[in-house]
Amino acid sequence: MVRYIVTRFCVLSVSLLVASGIIFTMLEIVPGDPASFMLGVNAEADTLAAMRRELGLDQPMLQRYLAWLGGMLTGDFGISHTYRVPVSELVMARIWISLPLAIFALILSTLIAVPAGLIAASRRGRVSDWTVMGTTQLGIAIPNFWFAMILVSIFAIKLRWFSAGGFPGWDQGFWICMQALLLPAIALALPQASILARVMRSSLLETLSQDYIRTARAKGLSHRRTVWAHAFRNALIPVLTIIGLQFSFLIAGAIIIENVFFLPGLGRLIFQGITQRDLIVVESVVMLLVFAVICVNFLVDIAYALVDPRLRRP
Repeated sequence: MVRYIVTRFCVLSVSLLVASGIIFTMLEIVPGDPASFMLGVNAEADTLAAMRRELGLDQPMLQRYLAWLGGMLTGDFGISHTYRVPVSELVMARIWISLPLAIFALILSTLIAVPAGLIAASRRGRVSDWTVMGTTQLGIAIPNFWFAMILVSIFAIKLRWFSAGGFPGWDQGFWICMQALLLPAIALALPQASILARVMRSSLLETLSQDYIRTARAKGLSHRRTVWAHAFRNALIPVLTIIGLQFSFLIAGAIIIENVFFLPGLGRLIFQGITQRDLIVVESVVMLLVFAVICVNFLVDIAYALVDPRLRRP
């Protein structure tokens, strides 16, 4: 088990190093000069040069990459070119919106997907199975940003049950904030619930075809009892893996949804950093999201190995 953990940790470290290089390089080759964007097109050459020196843009690319990487390792994300405050302060202010949104969406998708997949598998070939599979196929096909705009149009504009966007702040009360996150969480949860329900159905059908299930049925257990007492728990192993992967996706994949609902989260911070050419913000936040995704995948691999000892073998 120790060898397995060390191997996975080495893979994690290499993945982070490669990701940091790709992120830094891609943003560096994007057309546009942050200094020119900040000072305007009519700025004098000496003023531009002074601004580039202040931002550290006059240094070689490799030197800037190593300085940025070293700062990330020590928790120093740099200073925002636009807001003139440490990027870490911006991240800490925004993460308390993105993280609860991801957790809320994950809870909703799990509460919807597990019962739906269970019903579809236990009633295979019946109308309920066809209904669940057709609905999940539709949920996968519908873009979440389009679904988000439909939710705003119905529940915010027409029915006026929810606000069309914005976030009141946690100091206004927990339930008020959760109400503001409900529509974005539903928009994020729809495709994830559809995928998870199909995985739940497939895993449960595979488990129901095992010999020990047929033995339980031969001993006189009812179908419902067999599903709940024997099949359901074993079918959850791949489902839990997918849930872990979905959580990392929900953290990193809420950029569009946060912009649709004007939520001041990490996704909107990245969007603002791109439009304002604030490269240090974009690099740091994207790298932080990549780190979160890789770490969640690492924890999922470890948890899965604890459940299934066969994965620990080299």
